[in-house]
Amino acid sequence: MELNVSTLLQEPVGSTREYKFDDAADIIGDGNPYRVQGDCRLLRTGRGILVKCLLDSEMELTCGRCLRQFRYPLKISFEEEFLPTVDVTSGMPLPQTDDAGAFTIDELNIMDLVEPARQYALTTIPMKPLCQTDCAGLCPQCGKNLNLGNCGCPTEEIDPRWSELTKLL
Repeated sequence: MELNVSTLLQEPVGSTREYKFDDAADIIGDGNPYRVQGDCRLLRTGRGILVKCLLDSEMELTCGRCLRQFRYPLKISFEEEFLPTVDVTSGMPLPQTDDAGAFTIDELNIMDLVEPARQYALTTIPMKPLCQTDCAGLCPQCGKNLNLGNCGCPTEEIDPRWSELTKLL
């Protein structure tokens, strides 16, 4: 997901480029490449290049109830401005920006979209991922995955403090 943007940096403000992606990239930062597909639009600005991307991917997550691994679809959408680090015509270094979190275009005029895709992908992952919305989870007594069927453990465990009330039934 690297793009050489040297020609776009030499064009006037308002120039655009469209790119389609179908690559494998480590967008989660766990060392595993995931397939990333989508479209990106690049717009030349007065300071650098504005990038608007709509990407689709998926990743392996662990269900928060039944602990089963499952594929989770990711919809990644971001809009970020990339700033050059060197002048495209002279190759001389440009002054650093005050924005410490700004994305940059390297000295070879290569723009890497993996880092913004990774950051935005991490914000789309749910805090408690579920393999399905009605996941039954695990049996608290024996640990069987209840999505695969009942385990046979007694379903009602009566608190001994309330046992006298069962005689009324």
